Amino acid sequence: MVSGAAPPLSKVAEAARRDFDEFYAATFQSLRSQLYAYLGDRAEAQDVVQEAYCRAFARWKRISTYDDPVAWVRRVAWNLATSRFRKQRSATTFLRRQREQHADGPSPDRVALVRALAAIPERLRKAVVLHYIGQLSVGEIALQEGVAEGTVKSWLSRGRAALGEQLSDKGNRR
Repeated sequence: MVSGAAPPLSKVAEAARRDFDEFYAATFQSLRSQLYAYLGDRAEAQDVVQEAYCRAFARWKRISTYDDPVAWVRRVAWNLATSRFRKQRSATTFLRRQREQHADGPSPDRVALVRALAAIPERLRKAVVLHYIGQLSVGEIALQEGVAEGTVKSWLSRGRAALGEQLSDKGNRR
């Protein structure tokens, strides 16, 4: 046997597989059409019907003995479709309840600050942002970054100087 190849099916398993394939071929189109009409979305209908057939295949030994196996598949497909409808309705209701909040664009000062921050070295920028915007103490920054407090103080000092240079008239003329 070639490694990775599926083992050969027994004659009984092969017959069951052929039986399921025939069942699928004979009933799929009709069931998909029903669910398409119900859901209004062909891809969604295909998904729920395929899922129903996958579940049927896993239980085919038992389902094939039913008087009407397609009724079982149909019921599963409709249950899946109904479940998707409920989820979709819940999501739509949630979204409807959300109020859109309009936020003004950033002020010219904010734009200039962000531009200036982007122009200074990363370590200095990180220290300045954590301290002044994130409101972390020098000790908290040192702990987070795994450095001495003196190092953070140095970064803040150099960061303020670099930021000041970027924000001065000289830095804005670039």
